[in-house]
Amino acid sequence: MLTHGRGVLASVEGEGISLRHRGRRDAPPMFAMKKFSFDVDVAKLFDKEKGVGLVVLDGMEITIPPKGERPDLGSGKSSGTGGSGVVIDQVWVRNAKLTILPRDKSKLPLEFDIHEVRLTSAGNDVAMKYEATLTNAKPPGEIQSRGTFGPWNGPDPDQTPLKGDYKFDKADLSVFKGIAGILSSTGQFEGVLSSITARGEADVPDFRLKMAGNPVALSTKFEVLVDGTSGNTILKPVVAKLGSTDFTTSGGVIKHESDPRRTIKLDVLMPKGHVSDLLKLAMKGSPFMEGRIYLKTSIDIPPLTTKVREKILLDGRFDVSEGKFLRSTVQDQIDSLSKRGQGQPGNELIDEVVHRMSGTFKLENEVVSFKSLAFSVPGADVALAGAFDMDHDSLDFYGTLRLKARVSQTMKGWKRWALKPIDPLFAKDGAGTLLHVKVDGSAKEPKFGLDKKWKDRGK
Repeated sequence: MLTHGRGVLASVEGEGISLRHRGRRDAPPMFAMKKFSFDVDVAKLFDKEKGVGLVVLDGMEITIPPKGERPDLGSGKSSGTGGSGVVIDQVWVRNAKLTILPRDKSKLPLEFDIHEVRLTSAGNDVAMKYEATLTNAKPPGEIQSRGTFGPWNGPDPDQTPLKGDYKFDKADLSVFKGIAGILSSTGQFEGVLSSITARGEADVPDFRLKMAGNPVALSTKFEVLVDGTSGNTILKPVVAKLGSTDFTTSGGVIKHESDPRRTIKLDVLMPKGHVSDLLKLAMKGSPFMEGRIYLKTSIDIPPLTTKVREKILLDGRFDVSEGKFLRSTVQDQIDSLSKRGQGQPGNELIDEVVHRMSGTFKLENEVVSFKSLAFSVPGADVALAGAFDMDHDSLDFYGTLRLKARVSQTMKGWKRWALKPIDPLFAKDGAGTLLHVKVDGSAKEPKFGLDKKWKDRGK
């Protein structure tokens, strides 16, 4: 009797299997498998509930039609006496692909590559446990995840529950234009496929912009809302640290319907940052200035076709306090400005002067435009407008210089006395001396001078 032969296994294998919705040939198969195999206890074929220990699916492709066109794919509930009565203990899926078709045929389908997944049944009408190992395509890196999936929501698959934790290792960011570094991340997630909340930490100890090449450690603690059916990601305020600078970020990474690439829109707040951290990240060589910085800006990175810095858009304001130039030629000019502004051009005790700088700016096409840029040191205030061309490292600013001292007091020796008669000509608007100035040259070696075209600019 077969019922006395329990333990006798029959192996079943197949390939090239596909299932179409109502036999339609104008759409891809709903399910397709290159290969499948499973073992079944022959004696259990006569039991009311038939058990299968392990099913192996290789090269499975699942194509989900648009909402409104989907058949009932099953709710994951037991079919009872009228159903198949088959219980599968474990499913091993390899090299799978999930595709969700849009209602609008002109839009691109959503595609997800699955390297390997092991699903373990905990019984009927409950979530299945899973373990997954993926080699992420971009950035390349290893993802390990485990948790629960289901029960499957056949009428509305994107409402299928999902919960688990993950570990993402050795993700190489250099595949992206403009940035580099090795990322690692751990965290937890829960929700349904269309709305997943993830919490975790990510670290890139050698994060860098390729244009500068200076590594600066970057770490984040985040909570994000992910649409698992589109990949769109909304950031709740993310707490991050760049070098020794703390900041928060909110915003999102959004894919437009007609474009497979994504747009990044972020708002950044840096209340007490370090100028040297930002300069080290953004510019080649060692930082030329130090100080504390308040920064609030929006960041907009459209879908990239060129280098990051050629596409990145910034719009914000900043305030640098306790600023000091680390290169002597620049700091010497700042010290000289303060000495003359205070009417003490020969006072060698006025040295290593710190300054304050603030402004509103916009960055587009590698050019930073300043609607206002204010600079002050003891005895002198500068108000400028203009632009900094990052690609060519060139400055083009113009504005006014207000000195506390009179013109004659900025000089030494006989010039001090010779210029006294003209002091009233430059003493305007409450300033001892008011001059129209320009700043050109480079960020490393700025050049200050009188703006002889200031009258033309005013027209």
